[in-house]
Amino acid sequence: MEKIKEIQEETKAALGKAQENMKKYVDRRRSKVDEYKVGDLVMLSTKNLKYQMVGRRIEKLTERFVGPYKIQKIVLLNAVKLELLNIVKIHLVVNVSGIQYYVEQVEEQRKKQPASVIIEGEEEWKIERILNKQKIRGKNLQQSQTFEKEEKI
Repeated sequence: MEKIKEIQEETKAALGKAQENMKKYVDRRRSKVDEYKVGDLVMLSTKNLKYQMVGRRIEKLTERFVGPYKIQKIVLLNAVKLELLNIVKIHLVVNVSGIQYYVEQVEEQRKKQPASVIIEGEEEWKIERILNKQKIRGKNLQQSQTFEKEEKI
């Protein structure tokens, strides 16, 4: 009986040592997870939103992250619930590997969208002038960069 107990103790010690070694090697590659709080603004990765980006033809030119979205609730250390818009049809709880903190842009870096004009119920823009013209396979392609409101033209 004593021999069995001695063997069990040796086995437990060997298993404990093996667990420590495994943990040491696994923790080498593990990175620290950002700790998010309720109300933080985060950007959502588009990596798993392929079906949401159907209208965008060139995948490499689409945004890598969309948002910002507010964290509504911390479900687990690695999962958060976001306040998503109704048009984004995914589950509200996402893994923290698919989000990153939102960093406010400097004023000069923001994209300034030209003002649109609503004509017959559709949004349209008036082009001030054509800056460049290219001919590709018999088609004329024109690139315009400047916009003005309809009243100024």
